[in-house]
Amino acid sequence: MNQTFQVQGMSCGHCVGAVTQAVKSVDPQAEVKVDLSSGKVEVQSQQDHAAIARAIEEEGYKVAA
Repeated sequence: MNQTFQVQGMSCGHCVGAVTQAVKSVDPQAEVKVDLSSGKVEVQSQQDHAAIARAIEEEGYKVAA
């Protein structure tokens, strides 16, 4: 299922990598697309939306409700 997250605090390639790794720690098969300019993270995954959001926040980023 396609899920979209609005993530605050991303500003560089390192942030993209950190968010991508956070998502993949929950679902290694997930497809992740990060748009730094809009702060939008699109995830193709069967995992729970809340679990993915929690993993991103554990990396130090804020996920908007």
